[in-house]
Amino acid sequence: MRLAVLSDIHGNLTALETVLADLDSAGGADLTWCLGDLAAFGPRPAECIRRVKALAEANDGKTFKVIGGNTDRYMLTGERFPTPAAADEAAFQTLARGWQERDAGINWGVEQISFEDYGYLKSLIGRELAHSFGGVHVIGYHAVPGNDEAFLLPDTPDEAARDLLLDREGHVAIGGHIHRQMNRDLGSWRAVNVGSVGLSVDRPGYAQWGLFTFENGQVTVDLRNVPYDVEAVIADLHAVGYPAPNWTASRLRPA
Repeated sequence: MRLAVLSDIHGNLTALETVLADLDSAGGADLTWCLGDLAAFGPRPAECIRRVKALAEANDGKTFKVIGGNTDRYMLTGERFPTPAAADEAAFQTLARGWQERDAGINWGVEQISFEDYGYLKSLIGRELAHSFGGVHVIGYHAVPGNDEAFLLPDTPDEAARDLLLDREGHVAIGGHIHRQMNRDLGSWRAVNVGSVGLSVDRPGYAQWGLFTFENGQVTVDLRNVPYDVEAVIADLHAVGYPAPNWTASRLRPA
């Protein structure tokens, strides 16, 4: 059995199509999970929502499952990720500028989607995924179980990481949200992060996803990184009138 997992598309349709093509070239999967953050901050929010929705509705919804992420929720409710107060004037200026660019991008994304798109995002919020593959029980969530904004990072201490999974049962825990790939042995759990399809932090310029192969009670994890046409996406930001193209472009381009 093979499970494909993708997350954090962020309105980057070019990167999403790159991942789907790579999945096909890798031989496909029996089941695919999408762990949220479909639309915000990219040039094609509505198109990404509709592409994912179409995939989820194919085959009677049996082979492609979707949940929502924190930025999907922000597009529904107007909430924003909380940040610490600024310590000095320079930090205040940076904070204010960052909020303006962030909020402009989210608000623009809301303006691009239809009420049907909005309703689809609404149906995804607060969900998690679970499936057993030959005795290996796997859970999927956006950030951590029960919280779409918390962080399970590559350097989170083992005990703290296990505490974040304490209320769930299983063997393999798969998330997104941090935009970094991770494959950690926590003893009772294997905690994996598949990175970001459309806005990677650890590999900007690459569309990230994960392929999990289950055989004889064991799992093999293949964290994949596929280059895509970043400059075309940045050009698209300008073409569609995205209000903070430099904010997103600085996160798309490799250093």
